[in-house]
Amino acid sequence: MRKHLFHFGLLVAGAFTVGAAQTRVVGPEGSRPSTVVVIDAGHGGWDRGGIARQLVPESVMNLDVAQRLRAVLQSYGYHVVMTRDTDVFVPLGARVAIANAYRDAIFVCIHFNATPRSSASGIETYFYSSQSLPLASAIHYYVVGGAPSANRGVRRRGFFVLRKTRIPSVLVECGFLTNPTEAQYAQSVAYRQKLAEEIARGVRERSLVATGTSADNRLVANTATVPLQPFIDQTHYRDPDQVRSKHKRSKSSSKSASSKRKPSSNSDSETKSRKKKSTSANTEG
Repeated sequence: MRKHLFHFGLLVAGAFTVGAAQTRVVGPEGSRPSTVVVIDAGHGGWDRGGIARQLVPESVMNLDVAQRLRAVLQSYGYHVVMTRDTDVFVPLGARVAIANAYRDAIFVCIHFNATPRSSASGIETYFYSSQSLPLASAIHYYVVGGAPSANRGVRRRGFFVLRKTRIPSVLVECGFLTNPTEAQYAQSVAYRQKLAEEIARGVRERSLVATGTSADNRLVANTATVPLQPFIDQTHYRDPDQVRSKHKRSKSSSKSASSKRKPSSNSDSETKSRKKKSTSANTEG
């Protein structure tokens, strides 16, 4: 895999800022079968994402990269649909419904990672269906090749937004906001722009992914192909968004049940109080 590491100081200086004139490069005819891209900025609104006491808000970083990705893809000539364009919460089902409303499209979900272990770092890309693997391979190839973070690989996992969409879909984890170095990267405008450009490049060149049969290999002008990435199958893990949602519903229902029991509890205490008063009165008599 190609690996072009770049120094963070250069990023801050804006060394990787690319103008519209430089980025407007359209692939050969037929190299991008779909011209519609649905971009999903993870979390939003009350759902900040990440973990408790995390300093850099994931939902804000997700949205910024998603908006930059939209601008780059539009400069390539794609029609872009956003599941959210402001800091609002959109249920998972609604995100999936938006994606499935476009038959000839692809779905790209933007996230950043988090864990209590601050040393954890790296970029990983998720997919679920076999039709999504070439897209995941291309995006991962370019994002990892253009970022200084470690390569955590391509992973197959049943996230709700990947499992329920009927179009090629991927979820990109752009680094750990709980890692001091990667959190610093993410707070750089130039770095978020670089992420957007590399994701867009993966979208544009996904049809160049080598599939193992020469008939399916499409070569670019320099006769290079994008390698099909090996992947780790993690379909036995639960979707954390779904688990979190169930946990919140469970807490809500327990609170509701608790509030319903309170009147009964008060009534019991009042009954006991009246009994004590009655006993006391009888004793005094």
